[in-house]
Amino acid sequence: MTRLQQGAHEKLPAASPGDRVRVRAVLAAHDLEARRGRRVLFSHLSLSAAPGQLLRVLGANGSGKTTLLRMLVGLTLPAAGTVSWNGRPISADRDAFHRDLVYLGHAAALKDDLSARENLQSLMAIGGTACDAAQADGALAAAGLAGRERLPARVLSAGQRRRVALARLALAGQQRLWVLDEPFNALDAAAVGWLAGLLGTHLGAGGIVALTSHQPLPLDEGDAVVVAL
Repeated sequence: MTRLQQGAHEKLPAASPGDRVRVRAVLAAHDLEARRGRRVLFSHLSLSAAPGQLLRVLGANGSGKTTLLRMLVGLTLPAAGTVSWNGRPISADRDAFHRDLVYLGHAAALKDDLSARENLQSLMAIGGTACDAAQADGALAAAGLAGRERLPARVLSAGQRRRVALARLALAGQQRLWVLDEPFNALDAAAVGWLAGLLGTHLGAGGIVALTSHQPLPLDEGDAVVVAL
């Protein structure tokens, strides 16, 4: 496991011709700084994650974990520093970056009056991917929500709502970067196993997963990059 403490900087290795695809897909951050009012949450923070690698962000509540994830996807601007994908700043071509990205925040972000199926289809549409009813129902069934596809989100439990949002990962296709804020929260044992399987498959296929989690991960973390805030 690679551990990058706050302020550490890892230089990317020079690429041989056979490594060009691997290096292109690196997620990197350089000298990031985050502030909340006058308070500095973190500074001089640098990291990189390569294909097949897990990036895990650790820290106490209020340390800036969610802020860091939001910086990695471009939703929060750093006070200093840059984030890059494929060797280019994410601000250089946001459309291309977002085509490679799935971001799921801490909240399930469902609309109460829409059904589980409609919410999933809406999430997919926001991400730029069409999803018909059969595809949505298949992903929801895999998430343990068979028979609940037409129920409005307002009647679902917290864990069921979380699974609706996470079912988007089963339909992610070619999106190589998954950034997930506390994805295992509110999940029962069966759902934890299902999600761990999705993450493991994605990493095994050369994807990158960046996440926060307060609990031990049911994953082989291998050479995971760990950022401690």
